[in-house]
Amino acid sequence: MATLLDEFTARGLVHDATPHLAERLGSGPVTAYVGFDPTADSLHVGNLVPIVSLAWLQRYGGTPIVLLGGGTGQVGDPSGKRQERPLLSREQVAANAEAIRAQLAHFLDFDGPRPARMLNNAAWLEPLSLLEFLRDVGKHFTLSYMLQKEAVKSRMDEGLSFTEFSYMLVQAYDFLHLFRAEGCDLQIGGSDQWGNITAGIELVARAESGQAHGLVLPLLTTSTGAKFGKSEGENVWLDPARTSPYRFYQFWLNADDRDVERFLKFFSFRPLADIAAVMAEQARDPASRTAQRELAREVTTAVHGADTTSRVIAASEILFGDTDLARADQEVFRVLAGELSVATVPKAQLSTGWPLVDALVETGLAGSKGDARRGLAGRGYSLNGEQQGDAARMVGSGDLLAGRYVLLRKGKKHYALVEAV
Repeated sequence: MATLLDEFTARGLVHDATPHLAERLGSGPVTAYVGFDPTADSLHVGNLVPIVSLAWLQRYGGTPIVLLGGGTGQVGDPSGKRQERPLLSREQVAANAEAIRAQLAHFLDFDGPRPARMLNNAAWLEPLSLLEFLRDVGKHFTLSYMLQKEAVKSRMDEGLSFTEFSYMLVQAYDFLHLFRAEGCDLQIGGSDQWGNITAGIELVARAESGQAHGLVLPLLTTSTGAKFGKSEGENVWLDPARTSPYRFYQFWLNADDRDVERFLKFFSFRPLADIAAVMAEQARDPASRTAQRELAREVTTAVHGADTTSRVIAASEILFGDTDLARADQEVFRVLAGELSVATVPKAQLSTGWPLVDALVETGLAGSKGDARRGLAGRGYSLNGEQQGDAARMVGSGDLLAGRYVLLRKGKKHYALVEAV
């Protein structure tokens, strides 16, 4: 019978694992945790690999623990960082943790027979006294052991505060606490967390004579070598207020052909045979971008829901000329309104007509009325998908789509909306 480790290995999700993990997973359900430091009020797509790993764990009968770092977030993890992070207030950490909680609930079942649990390590770290920590944790680690860890070595030249130097021991204590209180014997994280995870395993062995395990996931880069999870240099967030669902969908739709199969294996819960079938269809007709469409639809649905995804797809099809505009409802146009330049006009004005030349200037598709007239003479503009050549054309109530909008286009790619209010 396949184990979680078999699933992860087949999907390329294993960067490294402790020696006896396979044996442990074969012996029965496991409780595992992933930590998220709430340093922002949203997770981003770079966090999806560990999130998906917990979802797979639950599907294989395990119990996932989401550990929000309300305590460790006040310290700051030096792993993968060239300089110390700014420390957040308790109030900011608490607010961020609540926002992250809602996002994770899209992936994990908190009410089923083996429900996921969400904990905040501030609950046991904040009451912990310094003397108690030094006595029960610090005594188990030598300075030479800590200096050998890559997260520490990589920062020695730039400088490392004692606060960040201590982070490894604080995270190790998390593992020990969860081992004792929750029966958790597996920690999952990114490959940059290997040193912190093995420190926790060491502490469990020394303080409890117990055996704990670790599994680290690959840190994703694209085929070009760029760090995964950014679009135009900015993080792609799970929060729709930070990254709109439309832009979120487009991020996945624009995946490079060289990356899309790997991304499907990482972020889709489809059986590998289904993914192979999608890739075979893509190979027969690469221009269709079938794999990218399936990837974008599935991940956007997981994060934003099926209804939002269907509206986003409809909006995307409008901008790429693949749909009948008359079929789009107001919700689809609201998605577009969040992405395009919008000029508002009173409905009453449309009853008598509004010059198209004025609409082109108001939406920014033309720099001046003269520019608009020249563009219309050259048939460079369209209204609701139809080319326009008459500079005297009026926009009227009969042009409204979904009873409220008019879609204007300059050339093939530049769109704007008129909204009747």
